[in-house]
Amino acid sequence: MKDLNDILAMAQNVQQELSKAQEGLDTIEVEGASGGGLVKVKTSAKGRVISLAIDESLLQPSEKQMLEDLVVAAFNDARAKADAASSAEMAKMTSGLPLPPGFKLPF
Repeated sequence: MKDLNDILAMAQNVQQELSKAQEGLDTIEVEGASGGGLVKVKTSAKGRVISLAIDESLLQPSEKQMLEDLVVAAFNDARAKADAASSAEMAKMTSGLPLPPGFKLPF
């Protein structure tokens, strides 16, 4: 069995690496879209909204409800992609860690 100091040092190193990975998530960009690309939302993998693009053809009062629905759908699509990108990055980070089977880190 490893020395307690070795285990504590390893835990501290893991915590530092996870913090770096979390910070890096804000640099990964994903784009959600709806309405065949008429509405696009760009976010970071951390969930920060970067931009929103709406096709001019939707900017009519009669299209208000549809536009609202498309914006919500695009945000949800972007959120799902951001979650997937975040999970993939965290999986890369933890793949080399000697964790017991079934052990999950909180992220």
